[in-house]
Parts: sequence; structure tokens; C-alpha cells
Amino acid sequence: MTRRARLPPLNPTARNAALLTTALALLPLLLQLPGVLAAVFAGTALLVALLAWRRPLPLPLPLPLRLLLVATMLLAIYWQMGASPGRDTGCALLAAMLAIKSSELRSLRDARSLLGFALFAPFAAFLLDQGPTTLLLSLAAVASALLGLQHLADAETGAAAPPTMLQLRTVGRLLAVALPLALAGFWLLPRLPTPLWGIPERAVARPGLSDTMAPGQWLDLMADDSPALRAQFIGAAPPPEQRYWRGPVLTRFDGRTWTRLESQRRRPPPPVAGAAPQWDYQIEYEATERRELVALDLPLAAPDETWLDADYTLVSTRPLATLTRWHLRSAAPTRFQQVLPPELRAQALQLPRGFNPRTLALARQWRQEAGNDDAAIVRRAMQWIRRDFSYTLSTPLPGRHGADEFLFDWKAGFCEHFSSAFVVLMRGAGIPARVVTGYAGGTRNRYGDYWLVRRMDAHAWTEVWLPQRGWTRVDPTAAVAPERIRDTLEDRLARGDSAGGGLDMGTRWLQLAQAGDWLRRSWNGLVLSFDARRQQRLLSPFGIERLEPAQLVGLLAAFALVAVAAMAWLLARGERERDPLLRAWRRLDRRYTRLGLGRQAHETAGAWAARVDAVRPGSGLVLLSQRFSDARYAGASSDLASLLRDLHRHRPQPGLPTGART
Repeated sequence: MTRRARLPPLNPTARNAALLTTALALLPLLLQLPGVLAAVFAGTALLVALLAWRRPLPLPLPLPLRLLLVATMLLAIYWQMGASPGRDTGCALLAAMLAIKSSELRSLRDARSLLGFALFAPFAAFLLDQGPTTLLLSLAAVASALLGLQHLADAETGAAAPPTMLQLRTVGRLLAVALPLALAGFWLLPRLPTPLWGIPERAVARPGLSDTMAPGQWLDLMADDSPALRAQFIGAAPPPEQRYWRGPVLTRFDGRTWTRLESQRRRPPPPVAGAAPQWDYQIEYEATERRELVALDLPLAAPDETWLDADYTLVSTRPLATLTRWHLRSAAPTRFQQVLPPELRAQALQLPRGFNPRTLALARQWRQEAGNDDAAIVRRAMQWIRRDFSYTLSTPLPGRHGADEFLFDWKAGFCEHFSSAFVVLMRGAGIPARVVTGYAGGTRNRYGDYWLVRRMDAHAWTEVWLPQRGWTRVDPTAAVAPERIRDTLEDRLARGDSAGGGLDMGTRWLQLAQAGDWLRRSWNGLVLSFDARRQQRLLSPFGIERLEPAQLVGLLAAFALVAVAAMAWLLARGERERDPLLRAWRRLDRRYTRLGLGRQAHETAGAWAARVDAVRPGSGLVLLSQRFSDARYAGASSDLASLLRDLHRHRPQPGLPTGART
């Protein structure tokens, strides 16, 4: 405590600057954490900052209080994210510690420590998101930290703080000096196809498709309007009824949950006869931390670093931790696995005992009435759904007999209910069937000419196996709610449909959202998709098709030397005068020197101004020199900002021709 008391005290301006920097540094990180957890951290940081706003908190804090703060943060992380380690839990722990770090803010050393610790937060946010919003917020935090360090330097030396605009100009100059070196590092630092060290996965997976489907599991996903993928077609786009984005195929059923069939993984896909036309497209898939990808139903081949399972599920060789870009070709199948292996047939007919007796009884009745005509049973089921069922998200969680409750009691639900009950009904009638998950539809972005598919477009449909045709796509949800897939409200707004024939508020909002997503996609293409392959072709417009790592290192070294030399020159120029008032006064002197009216070494400010005014009356220099003398020598600094502004703006007035100095 005696040692701490000898440290320079912290004035209110420097304390508030440190607290503001902490808040700005926390913001980009909090936006990447679960909402409840971010609210807890933000509330804690705000409470501690308010307590330390006017005066420092008493230190040391009582041990029980410190333990309570730390325990509360750890429990909040465990409550929201569990005990599994991951880069998201590490970032959450960093945010928690930063939220309570300001409770130790008492001296200049504490403030510097807080500012240095706060800068870890925006950089940690890049482990979770690399979007433009995170970058802009991080730049704001860095600029605020530089301003805070300036305040601390002024407080330590006892010098009067320069005007805020001058400080901002200094920070902007520092960032501008560092920008060329940062850009050279981004574009020219050799990139490896895989990192030298592994980045831990997230403890909490991002929203997205999984290899299971359980009752109520999809509700959160279907309420999420964040992008899932963007697809740009090379040529014509497929019609709405063909825009099914195939994901995991679920065959095994335990009466409640659908899961993938393990025997289908890593087995070669069966032959498929594709119909014309074929669609050539590029897909940008958002990070999900999983390996399952989606492709337009059905992909003709797997791109590099992926493979196709036996059920045509596209799987990546590594977890999709960042935005990825894939080039694919697809075509609608006309014949898909015409010969069904016995073990797969058994799995596609499997139903657990003791579940859904009413559905199975109806299926047996339909089989007796239809004979061997499987297609007639499928048509009868679709006609029943079209006639008696409705689409809604407001459904209770099913009990033991979920298919019975949906088909005979509720007769309302969403794709999860329709697909699950339909497959149970088909299997009860002896028709092999399975659930296919993925996305359906998408909205065309008029600015970038691509299709945006959001997580709320998640969809589940079915495939039934029919003789001579093989696996055939059947979408029971589309029978009752085709507008969900083919004619959504957003599609109408995108076409400009409105009651009055003009652009209503909804249309304008959609256009603004499309413009924002187009900007985000441009950022993805320019920054996030810049990998080793694109780096090697960086100079291809100049005839250099491939840059080897040694060439990249040479270019980087050359750019770095030029950038460092420019930084050194600019910093050396800035060291000639630290006092902003003297610096502005000497700039004014140089303006008059160019006219032969510069100040002599022996002249006072007043004598010089009087000599200039005698040659060029009405120059205004006499009054300006008096204000400078008062501020410089009489301590009249109340209007320093105004004086600095006038010194910067002052220019010599036209007057009689002058010769050399007199």
C-alpha cells in the first residue's frame, strides 16, 4: 500500500478515458457471445464502471467480494456454455475478467495495465468473427486506447492536454503510418494451406444443420434469419421447385429422434442418372463448426477436401470453422439407386416397437387397398395432407406417439412434423423411406446476382424408394404450405409487389437489407476468402501467374523496408516540436518567411508583428501575437483551442511588394 501510494494519482479525465476504452474493447467481443452471457458481462462492467467513475474503489477489495465476483462470472459461463473448453469459452473468460478489471483502477500504472489488457478483447473477437463490423469496432477501441495513452502521458508529465481534435489528428496519423505495413503483411505474408497450430473448436456449436432431428430441435434454427449460405449460378438458376439444398440424410429412428446411418458414412455413393439441365454454381457456406455441407439436390461430384457419403451427404474433411467457398455441379436425378441393397432396405423400413399404433394401422389398411402400387399410397398420403392439414409453428411437444398425435389429433405443424410422420406412415405401408434435411428456397439479391439462403430456410423433406425410379423426393410440407418454399413474402417484396403499386416500407427495408448483405459478401470475397491459392495468383493481372513463397517473402521485405523508412521519416518530422502552440507559431513564421517577412532571431513576437503590420497593414498579426504571448508567457490558456485554430488558419494578407528582410 505504501508503494502504491507513491504512484502518480489518476485524474478524472484519464480515468474516464480508460473506462471508455474498456467499454469499446468489450463491445465487439460481447456481440459474439450468447445474448444472456453478454448481458451479464455488460451489466457487471457497467456497474463497476459507475462505482469507479468519480472516484476509485477502495483497494484492496475484501477477499469475499473478489471471490464472489469471480465465482459469479465462472458460473455464468458454465450456465451458458458448459464446461467444455473451446475458443468461445476462452473469449468469454477474457470478457469476464475485463468486465471486473476496472475495479482496480487507482493509479496511472493501473490505467496503463487496464488499457493494455483491454486491447486483447477486440483481437480475441476475431477468433469468433472476422466481419467488417468487428473490424470497425476493434479500430474504434484501438483509437480510443491510443487517446487514453496520450491522456496518461499528459497526466504523468503534468502538461496541459492539447485540444481533442489535435489528439484525434495525432491518433489518425499514427494509424495511417501503420496501415501500409499492415496491408503489406496481409497481402504478402506467405499463407499456408493449414495453420502451424490448431485453433480450438467452439464449445458451443453455431446454429445450423446437424446429423439429428428431434422434436422441437428446429424451432430456434427456424427463428434465426442470419445467412446460412450464398450461391451464385454460372448461367441460369434452377426453378423454385428445384432449389432444395441437400444436407444430412437421416435414416435411423428410435421413436423420437432421427439420426444418420453409420453404415452409409465413407461408403461410395451409388450411381445416379441426372436429368438435364445441369446447374453450375459456387456456394459460400457460413461457419458451423461441423463437417456437414449442403449442395443443390443432387451433387454430381464432390469438390476437393470433401467426399460424398452413400446417401449423397456432402461432408468436409475438416470442421467448417470459417467461411468456405466451394464450386459444385448438380442435376435433378431421374433414377437414384434403382437397386436397393437388402441391409439398406431393412434400415429404411425399420420402426421401433410400441410406437404410433394408429399410424401403423392406417398404413396397413392403405397397403391392402392399394395392392403393390407404392406410388398410389404416396399420392393418397399427399392428397390427405393437402386436404386436411395446415402449417404452423405453434405446436406442443409430442408425447410417445408423435406421428399419431400429428396425423390424427393436431393435423398442424411444420416440416419437422410432416417429414417424420410421413416417413413413419410410408414405412408402416412397407415403402422404404427416410428424412432428408437441408434448406429450401432462397432469395435472390438483385445487387450481387446471387441467392441468399438463411438459417430460417431450414427444411426437412422425405425420400421414398419406388421400383424403377429408386429414391424419389417427396415434400409433404409443400403440399400444405407451398408459399413457404416457392412464394414467400420476401419473394414478393423482392419483386416490388405492393398494394399501391409503389415501394412500401417493407420493400425499402428489404432493399436496404439486400444492399447490406451484398456489402458483407464483397467483404467475404475480398478479405475472408483470401487464401494461399489466391495469394499465389496475386500478380496474375501483370503476367505473373504464380508467386512462390520466396518471392512473396522478398516482396514483403521490400514493402516492409519502404514502410518502416516512411514511418521513421514521419516520426522524425514530428519530433521537432512537441508543444502544439509553438509548433503552430513556427508554421506561421514559415508562411511569412516565404514572403521575406520572417521573424528575426532577436525579435520578440510583438516586435515582429509590428514590423509586418507596418509593411502589410491590416494583417491581423499584431492581435494574434498578443494572444500568443499571453498564452505562452502569462499562462492565459483558457482559450487555447481557439488560438490554435486561428494560428493554423492565418494566412499573410495581400500588401505592398516586399524585398529582403529589413
